[in-house]
Amino acid sequence: MRRTLAAVAVVLATLSLATACGDEEKPDGSGGGSTEAKVIEVTFEGGKVTPSGERVEVAVGQDVELDVTADEAGEIHVHSNPEQELEYDAGESTVTITGIDQPGVVEVESHALDQVIVQLEVR
Repeated sequence: MRRTLAAVAVVLATLSLATACGDEEKPDGSGGGSTEAKVIEVTFEGGKVTPSGERVEVAVGQDVELDVTADEAGEIHVHSNPEQELEYDAGESTVTITGIDQPGVVEVESHALDQVIVQLEVR
């Protein structure tokens, strides 16, 4: 009887480990594909920014690269948890929003312009 219980315990432990390590879903939903950063082009010119409040889908944990072209230096504020503040230079630069690990909508904005740049719909 003890051998049978021990054998059952070993089988159950092995099965639970096998399923825990098995077919996990990756942040991009492919089950094992790329975790490439999402690239969004952002332009600051004459006190305006484009895009202007558009919603962009990203995967949980996926980095977002903002390719910024700006007529003057500034800062981008990301309302994630924890919040992120990203500085950019005049001219062309790239800033990275590190992976957001909770689903939901995260606003990315310019406080100087008091304008939402994009809304990241994290899924």
